[in-house]
Amino acid sequence: MQKQTWDDFGDILTALDATWPAAARQTIGPWIIRDGQGGGKRVSAATPNSDWTQADIQTAEAAMRDLGQTPLFMITDQDQNLDHALANAGYDIIDPVNIYSTSVDTLTTERPPKVSMFSVWPPLAIETDMWAEGGISDARVNVMKRVQGPKTSILARWNDHPAGVGFAAVHGKDAFVHAVEIRNHQRQQGVASWLMKQAAFWAAEQGASRLNVACTKANVAANALYRSIGMKVVGEYHYRMKG
Repeated sequence: MQKQTWDDFGDILTALDATWPAAARQTIGPWIIRDGQGGGKRVSAATPNSDWTQADIQTAEAAMRDLGQTPLFMITDQDQNLDHALANAGYDIIDPVNIYSTSVDTLTTERPPKVSMFSVWPPLAIETDMWAEGGISDARVNVMKRVQGPKTSILARWNDHPAGVGFAAVHGKDAFVHAVEIRNHQRQQGVASWLMKQAAFWAAEQGASRLNVACTKANVAANALYRSIGMKVVGEYHYRMKG
């Protein structure tokens, strides 16, 4: 894959927002304020969309508290000044994230074994059960339901039993895979790799040319998986939260 430019990464971040959307978002001063409704940090964090001042940070904090949310900011490499200002205001870094990307062509050279991977929407009860086992709550499943545009769950069966689940969605030329969960007793058998390849085949059918996934840096196994199938880190972000 060619080296990413900031415009490329900006497109990827736009697709991240579209394929894992907040319940609502509003522009307040220089900020995009997201109402996550319990769907996690990514759909609850504020981000800047124009120049800001120190006083504007307080405006963002008040807006998030009005939503019943703890003030939380998402920081990319383009937000170094904000990162420093938040650090000085007592905000800590939490959950640094890698974003991996690759051409769908790199993952569509071999189809998964027959009757092992299924693209299904809406998700089946067994899929929501597997998500719940992995700590992915109903509020996060509701995030998936809010996506406008092509979307699917990926149901993995291995050894004749449900083995894992993921969610994929497309925005423009970019597909994102989210919420990948493999059952403990079905790990280390290649299930996650095949699930990602199934997502790539599905994405290609929707006209996407690039497959992406966001992964916390602390998730060593998942980072190793994405690298093993040829995905590359094309950008990073982290959150800032007080205390």
